[in-house]
Order: sequence, then C-alpha cells, then structure tokens
Amino acid sequence: MGISHSRRKSKGSAAERDLIHKFWAVGWAAVRVAGSGSTQFPSPDILVGSINRKLALEVKATKDKKKYFPKEEISALEFFAGKFGAEAWIAIKFDREKFYFIKTTDLEETPSSFVTSIDLCRSKGLLFESLTS
Repeated sequence: MGISHSRRKSKGSAAERDLIHKFWAVGWAAVRVAGSGSTQFPSPDILVGSINRKLALEVKATKDKKKYFPKEEISALEFFAGKFGAEAWIAIKFDREKFYFIKTTDLEETPSSFVTSIDLCRSKGLLFESLTS
C-alpha cells in the first residue's frame, strides 16, 4: 500500500505543479496550499486568481475512467471557497487527456460520494483555455 499511495501522491503533486506553471503562463497568480488535506482546517490543493476571478481547486490525476470524492472532501472545498470568496472547482487529469475543470455543483452524487467521469467532464467541464479566457 505504501508504494502505490506514495506514487499516487507524487502523481497528484506533479499535476499540481503542472497547473501552477500553466496558470502563471497565462497571467494568473497560482499557489499550492501547503498541507492541504492534512490539517484540521479545510483547504484546497491550489488557489488561483486573476483580476476578475478566484478559484479554489482540488487537483486529481487518475488512470481510471471515473473519480470518486468523499462527500466531506467536496463540502470542505466548498466551505473554504465560500469563506475565501472563491469558486470551488475540481481540476482532473485522466490518462492521455488534457486537464478538465468541473464545478463541484456539476459532480454527480451517489449515496456516499460525488463522482465525475471523462464523459461528464467532456459535457459539463471546461478545458484550461476556456476556464482562463
């Protein structure tokens, strides 16, 4: 379990760093939030902003066709975004796909979690260029 967990964590960290560079390259400010997911306070993985918008992003990279999120994770992201005056979004990179950005309110709800898929992201999500234009 340790190896796959650390590999997933490093894949997620690489995805976060990749996004930070992309946002700065188009003139947005972006920071990774230290300790996100490991403190008592809710916090996103990344905060990004332009003169007009602020986004609180939970960043995921997956080889699967669907990604599940515990309800607590989404409610914590939305709580933080509300307090910060930001929009709550999921940034997700499926293997061999570009990043998709989907609002937390567009995720599908199951009894115990929220879920997104490549198909849902293609229909309701945005690509980076659309999100930042």
